[in-house]
Amino acid sequence: MADEQQVDVLFTAPHPDDLEIGMGGTIAKLVDQGYRVGMLHMTTGEPTPRGTLETRAAEASAAAKILGVQFCETLDLPNRELMDGPPARYKVATVIRRLKPSILVGMAGRTPAASPDHYQAQLITEAARFYSQLTKWDDRFDGTKPHRVDHLVYRPVPIAAEHHQYHSSFVVDIGDTINRKIEAVRCYKSQFDDTRVERVINYIRGNASADGARGGFEYGELYAMPRVIGVSDMVGLLGDWKIPPPFDPKNPPK
Repeated sequence: MADEQQVDVLFTAPHPDDLEIGMGGTIAKLVDQGYRVGMLHMTTGEPTPRGTLETRAAEASAAAKILGVQFCETLDLPNRELMDGPPARYKVATVIRRLKPSILVGMAGRTPAASPDHYQAQLITEAARFYSQLTKWDDRFDGTKPHRVDHLVYRPVPIAAEHHQYHSSFVVDIGDTINRKIEAVRCYKSQFDDTRVERVINYIRGNASADGARGGFEYGELYAMPRVIGVSDMVGLLGDWKIPPPFDPKNPPK
């Protein structure tokens, strides 16, 4: 499922299902808001105990259709052995140069109890964002032209080994898209049987509830940036504060 037109936002992660679990609510919301959104899986996710290349590709395609993205691609970087380095940087940067997003979103954080690919994907994404703008290097990127990505955004992993203090953070309200996020995760039947998928959904709802509460929403996804956010309209940025129920001083109970 590939559309070579430009996207507004490109999401990257190492394995099919990482984006859906971590960022699926925001991906679907951006699509609903009329933005062009891309999903980039760095590896096929195989080998796994119960998956196959064909199964994982079909699952990723089905999940992308549910979320509604205009672009979804899977690179052939090695699962389990994903490492930050020039070859991986070139491949991811080539996609960035083709799609020309203004915003690049990736996972952030080390996961010692899970795949080391997660942290390597963060390093690759950071470096590829820089590589994508470099001149006199087009031969390393299939002849594509340089592109500067305006904004790098992190999706901190809730189970990361360390909790970092980022320069700025924000929460996206996914109350109206969390069910599509969960539906997309359910596409990965090779990875999540009936018992395991319920545990994953509980993890998703628990984290989304906690993130949402921090932003005044029922469900949310927390994002962070490696720099402060500059604004010219403070009132427009802050908007109306959604007081978590049951108490809202603007609408007191009768």
